[in-house]
Amino acid sequence: MSGKSKTQILTPNQAAEILMVSPATVRLWAAKGHLKALTTPGGHRRFRMSDIKSFARDQAITLNIEDDNSISILIVDDDTQFSGYLAELLPSFDARISVQVANDGFEAGKSVHIFKPNMILMDLMMPSMDGFETCKSIKEDPETAHIRVIGMTGFASQDNINRILGLGAEACLTKPIDEDELESYIQLLLK
Repeated sequence: MSGKSKTQILTPNQAAEILMVSPATVRLWAAKGHLKALTTPGGHRRFRMSDIKSFARDQAITLNIEDDNSISILIVDDDTQFSGYLAELLPSFDARISVQVANDGFEAGKSVHIFKPNMILMDLMMPSMDGFETCKSIKEDPETAHIRVIGMTGFASQDNINRILGLGAEACLTKPIDEDELESYIQLLLK
């Protein structure tokens, strides 16, 4: 991928400060495989900020960071394999990105108010409440209307694209997703 941002790498002491635990605890979590770690050629552990954020989210740990410039992205897709792929991909674009996944429109409705995303990547075709209905309800609510919505579909008919854009989405990406195109939309948020 072109134009990839530099990933923030932290020492055990820096990771411990962010996680509000001792460096020994961070090393123990890494040794047990709970917290992903990189190993330098000299045998020292280093941690990606995106891995620390993932770990903290999974463990319900509040991080000790000023996160004014972080970007939260909600992925809404009933295909758990695809949403898992996106959840891994997005933080690789920039360490400031945090991700949450909702598997349908109803779950997305709850997540929007709790997670407060800056952007939603939403599949158009989902059972129960599809991406069209979900986008419409997000854009009609004054509390969530500001959230940027990008549709995603494996059925990129002109009707589907026009319909989601008409409901307030700013773009509609075709599956399989072009990673460079997706990253260009994310980079607009980061500026």
